[in-house]
Amino acid sequence: MTNDNKAQPSASDDAHSEHDSSQVKSGEGHNKGNQNNNSEEANETRKGPGKKPLIILGIVVVVMLVVALVWWLMTKDQISTDDAFTEGDAVTIAPKIAGYVTNLAVKDNQFVHKGDLLVEIDPRDATAQRDAAQAQLGLAVAQLHQAQVQYDLAKVQYPAQLAQAKAQQTRAEANLLNATADFRRQRGVDPRATTQQNIDTSNAQVRSAAADLENAKAQVQVAAQVQLNIRQAETNVEARQQQVEQAKAQLENATLNLSYAQVRAPFDGYVTKRNVQLGTLVQAGSSLFSVVSKEIWIAANYKESQLERMRPGNKVEITVDAFPDIKLHGHVDSIQQGTGSRFSAFPAENATGNYVKIVQRVPVKIVIDSGLDENHHLPLGLSVEPTVTVE
Repeated sequence: MTNDNKAQPSASDDAHSEHDSSQVKSGEGHNKGNQNNNSEEANETRKGPGKKPLIILGIVVVVMLVVALVWWLMTKDQISTDDAFTEGDAVTIAPKIAGYVTNLAVKDNQFVHKGDLLVEIDPRDATAQRDAAQAQLGLAVAQLHQAQVQYDLAKVQYPAQLAQAKAQQTRAEANLLNATADFRRQRGVDPRATTQQNIDTSNAQVRSAAADLENAKAQVQVAAQVQLNIRQAETNVEARQQQVEQAKAQLENATLNLSYAQVRAPFDGYVTKRNVQLGTLVQAGSSLFSVVSKEIWIAANYKESQLERMRPGNKVEITVDAFPDIKLHGHVDSIQQGTGSRFSAFPAENATGNYVKIVQRVPVKIVIDSGLDENHHLPLGLSVEPTVTVE
């Protein structure tokens, strides 16, 4: 009986076996589905990311090329540099006379007009020199008047002296004739009718009359130089006139020195670098301060390779580093005929030693046409960036 039970399976065993086989079949179907999905994903992976990213990349490249082309077209005629600065007229104020500062009429960075009083130096020394020069001029004028009177007198006196000398010569001739006649009478009479003393006296009178005649002739020769004597008086007048002119020049110089006691502004501008105080003893030529003009321009140092198409008159756009909101407009005024190194204190000696080529810079003067604020002056030496539009 036992053997029969072993040989024949039970119903429960059959049901269990059928359930296991169904599970196996369902597992096999599930595995087949997973294998199909994995194969599709592998195929998609092997095909790559697709065409969409390539299209986007191409569009970006095209846009960048268009932007670069537009930028090049817009800037190909523009030349700029950052080696540029504001420039203007700056005059050093120095006195021409020495003395103590008695009046200081300006402050640091004050705006002054042409002719305004800046500094006044003690004028007493210059006033004394002016007064002495004026007195010297008065003396020279008086001496000139005296010389003119002597000249007028000479024109009358010297002809009169000549006439007087001639008259004396005539009288001397008459005296000589009279003395000679008397001497002859004394010698021609009977010796008993005269004396030897009378003869000697008449002889002496003849010799004296002859000497007087020679003296009179000499006086006539001296008095005959009428024109020379008058010319001498005239030259004395001329000399006195030159002394008057010299005295006038000295007075004018002294007056100028007195005017130099007041130092005035040479033009409209701003006082800067003040180096003087009230009561300072200043010397002639010593620096007191500087006056900077309101008129400014741009000194731009362009590379020599940037000057090929640059010409005077080219329009310029200027930006100021210190004031980014200010936009200035101007034009190229001139190009310096020489590089900056050529006019430096120590020019390069390129003919000696080893040579290394360095790009040179040439100063270009740019005049500002518009954009400046009257109430906002730009100091000298500010960094700017000019952009020149060339043709």
